Amino acid sequence: MTPGTDTPGNGSAQAHRRWLVIAGVHIGALLLWHALVTAFQVPAFVLPAPAAVLATLAKANYAWGPNTLVTATEIIGGYALAVVLGVLMALLFSWSRWLMLLVFPLLVTLNMIPKVALGPLVIVWFSYGVATNVLITFSLCFFPILLTTVRGLREVEPDLLDLVRSLKGSRWQAFRYIQLPGALPYIFSGMKVAAILAVAGAVVGEFIASDRGLAYLMIQVQASLDTPAMFMAVILLTLLGIALYLAVLILEHRLVPKDARMT
Repeated sequence: MTPGTDTPGNGSAQAHRRWLVIAGVHIGALLLWHALVTAFQVPAFVLPAPAAVLATLAKANYAWGPNTLVTATEIIGGYALAVVLGVLMALLFSWSRWLMLLVFPLLVTLNMIPKVALGPLVIVWFSYGVATNVLITFSLCFFPILLTTVRGLREVEPDLLDLVRSLKGSRWQAFRYIQLPGALPYIFSGMKVAAILAVAGAVVGEFIASDRGLAYLMIQVQASLDTPAMFMAVILLTLLGIALYLAVLILEHRLVPKDARMT
């Protein structure tokens, strides 16, 4: 074996070093945050120390567990709905050019509508609650998944589809064995973008149409200038987004060959 050749062991070691670097950068950022707050004696209502932020987790009045669960439900529910409907709609578009011509431009136009502007209408139509925020999250996640999946299904080589038709294969078989494997890198590219937008969707929903959740809690503590609690809510929202993104990455690594991944 020649020097520099990639092996499973080398790849594992590189991955461990990469994660150590990432962890070190985050720990260093926390230490710098603490040092700056201490050195300049920054008031807690402007920028609290990391210890003050973590201390809010011990206070029962914030109900971190239930509020985090509500926000996680909105994120996962809206995201999962967007993945399922986005892929199914893209499949229908690949099967029918007329459907693509009639419906896709309308979806593009609807996607241009600011989701925050729809907030008051969503409240009128569906009232407050988790289901409403799931729909808002879905509205942000749906189009990136649809767009990338449509592109992925179009990139399949026509000769392969012709081969399936010549063997009298069904549309489902062509999708299952030809189109879907070829489109997976594009689907996961859209899913990763949507994973970032999912957290934003849940936050927007809770800001305008909720009485529970982490973003709703941020609004409540803002009135009393409880900055440590606001920071803690932001951190928990960030962790939810990271968890979803990592779950998508793990699934991508299991289903898509390394040389076929887009990022």
